Amino acid sequence: MEKTLPPTHGSDNASTASCCNAACANVPPAAAPTMSSLMPGLHRYRIANMDCASEESEIRHALEPIAGIRQLRFDLGQRTVSLEAEPAVLAAALAAIERIGYKPQPLNIAAAATQPGAQDEPDLPQVASGLPRLIAALAFAVAAEAVAFFAPDTVLLKGVQMLLALLAIFLAGFGTYQKGLHALKAGRLNINALMTVAVTGAFVIGQWPEAAMVMALYAIAELIEARAVDRARNAIKSLLDLTPQDAEVQQAKGQWQRMLTTAVAVGAIVRLRPGERVPLDGVVTAGASAIDQAPVTGESVPVDKSVGDEVFAGTINQNAALEFRVTALSADSTLARIIHAVEEAQATRAPTQRFVDRFAAIYTPGVFVLALAVAVLTPWLMDWTWMQAIYKALVLLVIACPCALVISTPVTVVSGLAAAARRGILIKGGVYLEEARALKAVALDKTGTITEGKPRLVAQELVRSGVDPALVAQVALSISARSDHPVSKAIATGLAQQSEAVEVAEFTAVVGRGVQARLGAQAYVLGNHRWIEERGQCSAAIEAMLRQHEQAGRTVTLLADEQGVLMLFAVADTIKPSSRKAVLELLALGVTPVMLTGDNQATAQAIAHEAGVAQVRGNLLPQDKLDAIVELQSRYGPTAMTGDGINDAPALAKADIGFAMGGAGTHTAMEAADVVVMNDDLQRLPETIRLSRRTHAVLWQNISLALGIKAVFLVAAVFGNASMWMAVFADMGASLLVVFNGLRLLRHKASS
Repeated sequence: MEKTLPPTHGSDNASTASCCNAACANVPPAAAPTMSSLMPGLHRYRIANMDCASEESEIRHALEPIAGIRQLRFDLGQRTVSLEAEPAVLAAALAAIERIGYKPQPLNIAAAATQPGAQDEPDLPQVASGLPRLIAALAFAVAAEAVAFFAPDTVLLKGVQMLLALLAIFLAGFGTYQKGLHALKAGRLNINALMTVAVTGAFVIGQWPEAAMVMALYAIAELIEARAVDRARNAIKSLLDLTPQDAEVQQAKGQWQRMLTTAVAVGAIVRLRPGERVPLDGVVTAGASAIDQAPVTGESVPVDKSVGDEVFAGTINQNAALEFRVTALSADSTLARIIHAVEEAQATRAPTQRFVDRFAAIYTPGVFVLALAVAVLTPWLMDWTWMQAIYKALVLLVIACPCALVISTPVTVVSGLAAAARRGILIKGGVYLEEARALKAVALDKTGTITEGKPRLVAQELVRSGVDPALVAQVALSISARSDHPVSKAIATGLAQQSEAVEVAEFTAVVGRGVQARLGAQAYVLGNHRWIEERGQCSAAIEAMLRQHEQAGRTVTLLADEQGVLMLFAVADTIKPSSRKAVLELLALGVTPVMLTGDNQATAQAIAHEAGVAQVRGNLLPQDKLDAIVELQSRYGPTAMTGDGINDAPALAKADIGFAMGGAGTHTAMEAADVVVMNDDLQRLPETIRLSRRTHAVLWQNISLALGIKAVFLVAAVFGNASMWMAVFADMGASLLVVFNGLRLLRHKASS
């Protein structure tokens, strides 16, 4: 069976040719394995020293001659490789990996699937054991420098210098040499190859202390940089620490027992005490409390929860005991799906990142050719000695590392994605994070996006004089409380704050008209305009009142007895408190908001006026919304669509960026969208645009820093007196600078 090696997530040929060191471990990791990937023969291994895309390429080349590998998948973010093969083939593959200097360690793939997003333990033991080794290497390098500077120039002391330098290079650079030689054999120029050539060359021409110091400083800087990049890579995964490992679950006989969340089935009843974190997603079955949902939705204010309301794993119960029915396994919780989505987003490459990878693929060989030209031609053209020319060429090789350039984009994108997720904005790819800055128009659905999506009683007017308003309200409450129609529910909810319901008799629902019932000896109807007209109980005054409310986009229901209309109730879908502010922020950013809705034009116009939206299009079917997006794209340019319903899915997919309201949104809308707003707050749209613009600015800051610093030191190396010390500081200093600059996005605030 001929094997196929699928493309690696998050890497391409460009990055393979130009990647650099541990920090350039292709920061965007592939998505964590899911249960669907757990097939027989699939094995997952951690390769602690697989730091870069070039090393992944080496492993691929080593495995190419081995037939029978059905699946090969790399995750450089977690330094893992997954192999699907028969036992004999698997053994041969592992042996091939070990022959080129890597040590694969088996991992529990099933555990990874049941704890989505959980990263295997980082190399903390290796870091702990490696740090003393690097400190010792630095001490030997300093000693070699001291001997060279202070001691007499004798054969014995030269031997001591060489021995100290060798010890420093061995302690700090053994791994670099091992990987550098493999890269050179394969004809690939990465930082390990460049450092191997540069340090070896410096040692050969007698620059022993300098070669030792460069290798020691490089190894220490590489370690610092790798840990800094890990902070961005693992930022979103820190959310997993918010989810408890166990839950108090009701057993068959009614008793309560603590058990692992991974063992809790859908439908189980879980008890939650005040102050505890919610262990699983569910629906409240008993109790009422406030829940801090900031870890999932980014909301800063706790949300009141009672029977029938959803709770999310990782959120915090504030002040009262709750019981809830589990609606999703731990691996399928909302928090787990957020982490999966962000990991998949990190595996996509943003446009700037793809540009940098292509540029670096040309840049590195170009500088290598320049270094070779300096070594060979300058003794003839500039009257340098051969030792001077070779030394300057070696300095150029160290400066040539494109690490700062290549790492500048992924660490920034990952930081931006993590910052958005912490704010309840789930961006499904770096491309959307980067392109949101260019949006010129945003199409907004009405129901559930600008408005709450739930009808509320907004007005009640007494029509007949001489009756007790409180008594009339009690009658309306008693009748509406028996109905399951959304309008009746809204009336009942609104009136429940004013009165208490009493029992009614002969309750009947009349389709298309309303409900009727008897209270004592009197018969009442609670119905729409048509029914009141059919009963002959309408009047010019009532028509005027109805017209006024209908022009405001309200649904009017009338309570009448046998003598006539008693009271009018106006129900409307009210706008969210944040909608008007969100529209103002969009306008301030130069983005034009447009409302697209299936509701009638009068209702849409009223809501749009209240929200501050100037352009309104009502009575739209799903195809009409799709056509509207195409028209807005041709008129304004890049256009986003925001919605929460199935009828919004075509427009969400067609828009340049689709925003789904995740809290109340349907699964179809969330799947079709590129960005999911977990708390349904429309202000997250302008916030996403601001974050996108800031991310873009940081990306180009980093690119400018990386190229600018290297340009200065390249000129200094050729025409000035740049040393190898300066070269290593130019390379690693620039890398650390762009990493920490990118990490600033993790501190992104809503108003920034």
